[in-house]
Amino acid sequence: MEPERSIPRRLFDLAWPVIGLNVLTVLSLAVDTAMCGRLPNAPAVLEALGFATQVVFLLMVAMMGLTVGTVAFVARAHGAGDEDRARHILHQSTQLTILMALGVAGLGNLFAPAILELLGARPEVVELGLDYLRPLLGFTAFYYLNLLYAAALRAVGNTQLAFAIALLSNGLNVLFNYGLILGNFGLPSLGVHGAAIGTVCSQAIGTIAFIVMIRRGVVKGMGLPLRPRAIDRELAGQLIRVGWPAALDMVILNAGFLSIIGMLGRLDGTAVAAHGVGLRVQALAFVPGLSVSQATGAMVGNALGAENVDEARSVVKASVVLCTAIMTAIAIVLLAGAAPLVGIFDIAPDTPLADLSIEWMRLLGAGMPIVGVHIALIGMLRGAGATNTSLWINIIGTAIQIPLSYVLGFPMGLGPFGVWLAFPLSFVVKMLLGIGAYRRGTWAQTGATV
Repeated sequence: MEPERSIPRRLFDLAWPVIGLNVLTVLSLAVDTAMCGRLPNAPAVLEALGFATQVVFLLMVAMMGLTVGTVAFVARAHGAGDEDRARHILHQSTQLTILMALGVAGLGNLFAPAILELLGARPEVVELGLDYLRPLLGFTAFYYLNLLYAAALRAVGNTQLAFAIALLSNGLNVLFNYGLILGNFGLPSLGVHGAAIGTVCSQAIGTIAFIVMIRRGVVKGMGLPLRPRAIDRELAGQLIRVGWPAALDMVILNAGFLSIIGMLGRLDGTAVAAHGVGLRVQALAFVPGLSVSQATGAMVGNALGAENVDEARSVVKASVVLCTAIMTAIAIVLLAGAAPLVGIFDIAPDTPLADLSIEWMRLLGAGMPIVGVHIALIGMLRGAGATNTSLWINIIGTAIQIPLSYVLGFPMGLGPFGVWLAFPLSFVVKMLLGIGAYRRGTWAQTGATV
């Protein structure tokens, strides 16, 4: 008989495929952008992709909330050994996801031109942006269902299958886009429109793979009936109650980032470019910690579903240690290797852009261990269904970050350094509030009533 694995080992085993999946997601966007960068009208295309990405984010916020709610409820049912309940939640979440996707397809295509213009896109860029957005918005269901099923599998402790399907889907995405963007493999060169078509095709195959594997019983404790059923309004209301704070959480977090860009734009255009470079590095640097946080949410939900609060606390402690260790290692890389990392972006050394990029990366690095503690505790709160608490933590932290960025950058004369410094300082506040929430213990009571 195989010995029972320790909680830290279980957490690591659950987290590493999530890390791989999230890295694949970030890299696939980079690959698509690189391919579009080879087009004759590359500057306009890349500008259009930048605006289109913002539109996609705005229209997927609600789906983020639904996945958080689904993980909390499925994990609780799985922890309690109630497979029928887990199957019912996944089926209802699937139906809600499809309904949401249909709404996004209709409203998104209707208002996409106005949104692009509101964001400041030029007429030429608007047309290119719509070439990319139309297929993505029209077939949003495939993207949303991939997110949903990966989250549901994480809730029952199976992240390896989601990672394997992501490998398949992202590999096909590269091949499809290589053919459809640039006209390889005898396919027509469709440019940015081809990028969207290739992405939709790969997402569709990923969705089919998830459904086939779940229905074949590959995922222990999980099933997926295909016959439509009446919407369970009580469950839908509970999913919304748990999910909407998580969705709003993402909006507030990005509002904080937008405020930084706005302030940097008033100080120095070069600082805005440096900020963009740092964000690309940050996108990858945050992935391991955020992935552990997602795994933490699933394990906390399982433990609370089994009414084992002591195990839930042990999971949180293991998560804090693992997240902090990973983010500290990344911090060392950022602090010691900022200059070589800037060189990867073909930025000439000893220039204002290089100096500012290095400064921003090192500030990010200095705050990484604090971020590690914070995101581990956010995983705890989301897994317990205590998303209102995580929302308030983010609101308070952002409410401090924005004015502090202004004060440090402008009245105190620290310039871009001061604007950036407020970002890691705000995470100190968020970390302390998260520790306070853990010690109060109401998150465990919340989990018991999900």
